[in-house]
Amino acid sequence: MTEPSAPLPNLSELRVQIDAIDQQLLRLLNDRALVAEKVGEVKKREGTAFFRPDRVAQVIDKIQTANPGPLKDAHVADIWREIMSACLALEAPQRVAVLGPAGTFCEQAAIEFFGGAANLIYCANFDEVFHATAAGSAQYGVVGVENSTEGMVTRSLDLFLHSPTHVIGEVTLLVRHNLLRLENSLENIEAVLAHPLALAQCQAWLTKHLPHAERRPVSSNAEGARLATTNPAWAGLASERAATQFGLHIAAHAIQDEAYNRTRFAIICLPQTLGTPPPSGKDCTSLIVSVPNKPGAVHDLLVPLKAHGVSMTRFESRPARTGQWEYYFYIDLQGHPSQPHVALALQELQRLCAFYKVLGTYPVAD
Repeated sequence: MTEPSAPLPNLSELRVQIDAIDQQLLRLLNDRALVAEKVGEVKKREGTAFFRPDRVAQVIDKIQTANPGPLKDAHVADIWREIMSACLALEAPQRVAVLGPAGTFCEQAAIEFFGGAANLIYCANFDEVFHATAAGSAQYGVVGVENSTEGMVTRSLDLFLHSPTHVIGEVTLLVRHNLLRLENSLENIEAVLAHPLALAQCQAWLTKHLPHAERRPVSSNAEGARLATTNPAWAGLASERAATQFGLHIAAHAIQDEAYNRTRFAIICLPQTLGTPPPSGKDCTSLIVSVPNKPGAVHDLLVPLKAHGVSMTRFESRPARTGQWEYYFYIDLQGHPSQPHVALALQELQRLCAFYKVLGTYPVAD
């Protein structure tokens, strides 16, 4: 005969257990923080980089491998990224330039990469993000480079051309644009304010539901949300985070024309801040090149890649603005220069180019 199972503890008893576990966790987290402070002292003495994204990835991977559940691996990763971010802030707070004001998707990408303890520096545009990072007022910068609906962020591509920074990582976000305003209604909206890319990504919805509203470009979606707080006839296109940040109603959820709307952000820094990350097994190498203006020159760029089995995942062109109908080409390749076949392909490619610049090699975002 099966014995009856023991009765479950009541809610009060379970809460006592959780409180006791929380106290244990707090003690262990502070123990970890004390060790992290010592690590910071060693790094300072040796002159090594405080922030190492490859080390963060290694720790999270190790924790996920050891995870017995019931916590999901993705949630474990989020928890440990914040733990490591808080500990790193004790060693040396990381200054990160992002597109502002608070509430942008760029800010969200920075938090996803660096954790919530990073010291964010809000900039009016991507020009300022590049400048702050190159000048050293920020150690790192986060800039948008590509959207799955609208394509490349051309201003970022142009800024990469002459910037001394390089790319050490990337973040890809699922971007949902929400219509934010002071009133929880679609009535009496005279203007919709947002970044030009967001307006473009929502144009079909806006044409159908707000055909008479002016579409007013501003420096960022969060700036559009901020401005929407100043006039009840204005609305912004921004994230739920921005709605909370500025105390706005979400008058319409997820109005982007493409449901699977993703934006790719690059993490940039000076090479002396952090060098090229070691190979992760899933890497991308980004280049800017130009070729002599002669027949077959662009075709010749592809020959070394095919010969050495290197896959090209992106090929974009931008005018060189010389008045001679010349172009710069932005290329993403699969692989890391430490791999022999990639190194040989890059060497041969460089010999064909009138201009050649490696923007960075970095792990591909999931």
